[in-house]
Order: sequence, then C-alpha cells, then structure tokens
Amino acid sequence: MNQLFLFFYLSLSLSLSLSLSHLLSHSLSNSLSLSTSLYLSLPLCVQGFTNFDTECFQKYGRIWGIYDGRQPVLCIMDKSMIKTVLIKECYNIFTNRRNFHLNGELFDALSVAEDDTWRRIRSVLSPSFTSGRLKEMFGIMKQHSSNLLSGMKKQADKDQAIEVKEFFGPYSMDVVTSTAFSVDIDSLNNPSDPFVSNIKKMLKFDLFNPLFLLVALFPFTGPILEKMKFSFFPTAVTDFFYASLAKIKSGRDTGNSTSRVDFLQLMIDSQKGNDTKTGDDQTNGLTDHEILSQAMIFIFAGYETSSSTMSFLAYNLATNPHTMTKLQEEIDTVFPNKAPIQYEALTQMDYLDCVLNESLRLYPIAPRLERVAKKTVEINGIVIPKDCIVLVPTWTLHRDPEIWSDPEEFKPERFSKENKESIDPYTYMPFGAGPRNCIGMRFALIMIKLAMVEILQSFTFSVCDETEIPLEMDKQFLLMPKRPIKLRLEPRSITSSNTTSISLKSPAT
Repeated sequence: MNQLFLFFYLSLSLSLSLSLSHLLSHSLSNSLSLSTSLYLSLPLCVQGFTNFDTECFQKYGRIWGIYDGRQPVLCIMDKSMIKTVLIKECYNIFTNRRNFHLNGELFDALSVAEDDTWRRIRSVLSPSFTSGRLKEMFGIMKQHSSNLLSGMKKQADKDQAIEVKEFFGPYSMDVVTSTAFSVDIDSLNNPSDPFVSNIKKMLKFDLFNPLFLLVALFPFTGPILEKMKFSFFPTAVTDFFYASLAKIKSGRDTGNSTSRVDFLQLMIDSQKGNDTKTGDDQTNGLTDHEILSQAMIFIFAGYETSSSTMSFLAYNLATNPHTMTKLQEEIDTVFPNKAPIQYEALTQMDYLDCVLNESLRLYPIAPRLERVAKKTVEINGIVIPKDCIVLVPTWTLHRDPEIWSDPEEFKPERFSKENKESIDPYTYMPFGAGPRNCIGMRFALIMIKLAMVEILQSFTFSVCDETEIPLEMDKQFLLMPKRPIKLRLEPRSITSSNTTSISLKSPAT
C-alpha cells in the first residue's frame, strides 16, 4: 500500500538530483559530521537510481550524502543504523516519510499520513490483514486466479509470446477490488473497464513536470501550492475513484451491505461508537474521507506492486528452468494431479517461499526506503539534523557482495531453512521494515503464491526471442523494466501423482 507514493517520490528524486556548488557540499558534510565523501551526482535520470545508488556505495562505502534539489539526504547501508532508524527510533524520531504535500485528495492516505494520524489509521487497517482474514479472502482470490489461468491458456493456445503484466495486472486489480469492496470487475475480460483505464492513467507519470522542479528547488512552495489545490495526481482520475468508492460506501451506510466482511466494511465499522468528524475529539475511527483515501490507495498499490512482483518472478523462473522444475516438483507433491490449492498447504510450501524471497531480493517492492528526522539526533557518531532525509537503498543492499555471494545470480537456496537463519533482517527488506513496513505484505504474498502455483500446475514459463536478457530497468520509474517482459507458456503433461521429495540443502548465503 505504501509503494504508490514511493513510486512518485522516487521519480521526483530521479529527475532532480542536481550538481551543487563545493560550498554547499562542504556545508552538508559538516552538518552531518560525515567522514565519507558527499556525492553530488550526475542527474539520476541519466543513470537510473539503482545504478546511482550502487555507484555511490562502491565509491564511498556504507554511508554517503546527496542532495535532491535543495534537500540533504543521508544514505545508509550500515545494519545498526538501519535498525535504529526503522525500528528503535521509528516512533520518536523517524516516524514519517518524505512528503511533498501535493497529494490532492490523498492527503490523508496511510502512505503519507504522519505521527498520531498515521498510528490511528494503521491500527484501524491492521485487522484487515490478519491470517484469519486472509484465509476468509482465499476463496475469492481463487475465483480470480481461475480467470487468470483461463485467460493465459487462451493466449498459450495461440502459440504466441505473452506480455505477462497484461495478465498479472488485471488479476491483481480483480483480487483487490473484490476482497476490499466486494466489487467484481473481471478486468481481464473487460480491459476497457473504467477502473482499469483510470488506474493506467494514474501510473502515467511525467517526470519533467515543472511542478516537480518548483517544489524540489523551493521546498517552501509545497504547502502554498497545496493550499492552491495543486496535485501530482490527475484530478479526473482521483475524482473518478472517489466518486465510485463514495457510491459503494453510501450503499453500505443505507443498509445495502455485503455478506462478506471486507476491507471497506472494517473501516466503516471503525466509525461506530467513535466521533470521527470533530477533529480534536477524534478517537479510533476513520472519517468518511479517510475511508475513501485508504480504499483508493489500496487499489493503486495492490495493482502496481503485486503485478510487477509476479512479472519479475515469472521472468526469473523462465531464465532459471532448473529452479522452475524443482518448484513444480514441490507443487506436484503438495497438490498431486492438479489438486485444488488449499490455504494452509500453500503457506507451508518451503521451496515456493525460497523462490519468491529470492525474486524479491533481486527486485524488491521498495527499492529505496526513506524517513525524515523530526529532530536532530546522533547515531553511531553521525549527527543527523532535523528535517534531513535518511535513505536506505534496498536495491543496492540486496546486491551487496559482502552479504550475498554471487549477488546477481538467482539462487533460491539462500532462503532455505538451513540458510535463512543466518540472514540479518536488516539486509533483506523487500517490503520495508519496522512499524511502517508495507501493511499489505501478507495479502500480496498469498495472492502471488496462489497465482503462480496454479499457473505452474498447468504450464511452464520459457524464454523466447522477444525476452530481454538481462532485463534493462527503466531509469525513471519505480523498479520497472524498460520494456515489457515477454515469455512463452508451454503446457505441462502430468500423468501421475508426483511424490518426489524436495531437498533445499545448499551452500550458505
């Protein structure tokens, strides 16, 4: 849920990392008490943030500083500092993310909410993502995974390469809207549905919008522009979603409720017994506007991040056929003869966990994590001034050769039972870490696992002439390939129950 806003903020960062004067560099170095060099880069839009972060790490070690426009940023890859920022001092000092304020109607979404408001909203939303609640949603997910499989089979029968995100995107959208609001779209068969077309508009992002330059170079203009109703988000799109969600909520309020206890209903129930419309008197519930904002951000984040993760996973399997074969052996053992997928069994598949974790290591949901210092603080001898941004470059951390042997290689056995105990939790953070990690993590993992297992029961992913190897990442967006991932689907023929045992033992991480 948090990743949509990360998408926009990273994009802004990419286009606005400007070379500043030696005097400014000297000033930042002193204020941060850095013994390392301060790196003022070529514009990130030339290199891409993943290459930029990796280059900085290789030149300056585990701590360095940059400017994003006029904003000083301290980048850290030191495990103890990461733990302090994301965990120990989360509530006292590093509670909030960077906020440019131009969020339009999404000003009170969980992703940008701050301090007590964030804590209150998070506490209301958390019950939506418990194991028990996910188990209740599993049957709904299976309906949409069945539609996904049917759609992919039609394309496979044509003996043509498929653009995988064109299937995973609609699947993600359908699962999110049905489990969250009990609204069935079937966007795979209805690609012109307004929900689908509007979310695609939302994700078309112009990095060179003058509004970004203005806010980055003159941060004090952010609150002023916010008062003037300027926003990074297309007004027509946000208006559509707010109107649609308000209509759904209105139906619930008048007694036209669903028999399912979904995400929206849990938020509505939070209002009962709480005065949620009186500002300072507000207690635990959400206001009407907050409910709509959380619903809206859940749609955006669920669509983009889950579909991208599935696309990268399919690519990794296609380019590592031995891994895919081993995973299919586990699938055939747990669900012989294409048996229906059961929730408990799915959550206990060890090698599936290994494969997904390794794919997320290479392509993390959150390739950068940011927190803002609410006051000046000293950590490990480094003075971090108030309002400085502390950035954890997760992409680079996940590919650190001192932590991961052969870091560019896809090796799921790193996460086997024998090896995963040796992995420091502050070196592997695909969904972030600490109290402000991705609230929808478990929801996304179940949705992804279900789809992949059902696909691999019937098909094998393979590369084709249109598959780009290696992937070239888009330099301007949040961890997306520059060109769509295209693969082939080859039908499997399974004639008997597979009882092969799966061995996960391998060399250590």
